[in-house]
Amino acid sequence: MKPVAKPNLRNQQRVDVTTKITIEKPDGGCLTCSVSNLSRTGIMVSCNQEAIKELIPDQRTPAPGRWISVKTRFSVPVIPTQPVSVIADGNIVHMRRIARDEFQLGIQFSEFEGNGFDYIDRYVGKLLSDARTLL
Repeated sequence: MKPVAKPNLRNQQRVDVTTKITIEKPDGGCLTCSVSNLSRTGIMVSCNQEAIKELIPDQRTPAPGRWISVKTRFSVPVIPTQPVSVIADGNIVHMRRIARDEFQLGIQFSEFEGNGFDYIDRYVGKLLSDARTLL
């Protein structure tokens, strides 16, 4: 799949990414969803309705200041043959229904463990550079 830069709605360009993500709720329960796109400041995740009910019981976008804290774990291939794990705390700041059993969650990163931000910065930068080369 060719990476495509999305409009800049987060103050950072997004890149399409397909990978799995584990989302840990404040109570310690974990869910696995799919990543739709990634930027240096956040991630868009695709989930089914069952996962949404676990993460957002009332199934409404969290109001500003009432965001839902989560911990995310996913991998990015900083070196093509060696993916690295990124662990980041974040807040669910956006939710929308895409289809009957498909929702998107916007998670804004708040803090990274270790070199997580550097890994994302390099990976997003590389995908954006590759996309410009294809134009």
